[in-house]
Amino acid sequence: SSQVYPIHLPRETRTRRALLICNIEFEHLSWRDGAKADVEGMRELLEGLGYTVDIHLNLTSEEMAKVMEGFADCKDHQTSDSTFLVFMSHGVRAGLCGTKSKGGTTDILSIDTIFERFNNKCCQGLRGKPKVIIIQSCRGGTVGSVMVGDSAGPALPAPSLAQAATAGLEDDAVCEVHLESDFAALHSSTPDTVSWRNPVTGSVFIQRLIKQFRDHACSSDLQEIFRKIQYSFGNFPKQMPSQERTTMLRKFYLFPGL
Repeated sequence: SSQVYPIHLPRETRTRRALLICNIEFEHLSWRDGAKADVEGMRELLEGLGYTVDIHLNLTSEEMAKVMEGFADCKDHQTSDSTFLVFMSHGVRAGLCGTKSKGGTTDILSIDTIFERFNNKCCQGLRGKPKVIIIQSCRGGTVGSVMVGDSAGPALPAPSLAQAATAGLEDDAVCEVHLESDFAALHSSTPDTVSWRNPVTGSVFIQRLIKQFRDHACSSDLQEIFRKIQYSFGNFPKQMPSQERTTMLRKFYLFPGL
């Protein structure tokens, strides 16, 4: 179907690669106890889905950027159909903390940098292919729950519809593509809120994500798996995973058995 991302190569000749960056030990911030369980769980999951996983631990923001640059240039992407980009660290509203971060604005990797490094201009090997971003981090210090009542609130405004006209444009035989497309990003929490981690078993988000992928990757497309992950937090009001900046044009089935 034209509505599904194609998988052209059989599994034995496919070169799927995934990147996993996890910061556990910090110079000024608390160590992320339990994060090693997240690393191992994600490694097992991604390898089971047919990805070779490049794992990097305890990096500064500059080192994270350099690792991403090298991974984006990997020739294996030419014979791959997709990638996973997994980031786990302390975080603030502005982005992910490097190992020298003191919080706030020091040693921070902007989320924008991830999208810029793997967009269709900078990473042509993955052009038109799904790029799945998983981010486990806090995004502020607010607890993500609130006590609610039954009082009537203001009515929601009617949605406005924006229409773009393309009449009069001519084709100059130059291939024009979206600068940023085919991304699917799932963050462990909504903006300004915290993410929760067990010091022994690992992050609540990562553990629930792993379970949903294991249970449903063989039959559900990626967006449906993301929805199932979010639904699993219905009984955990302190945290809600958030799909953001998603630009998937088709449905992405992992088909791990192929």
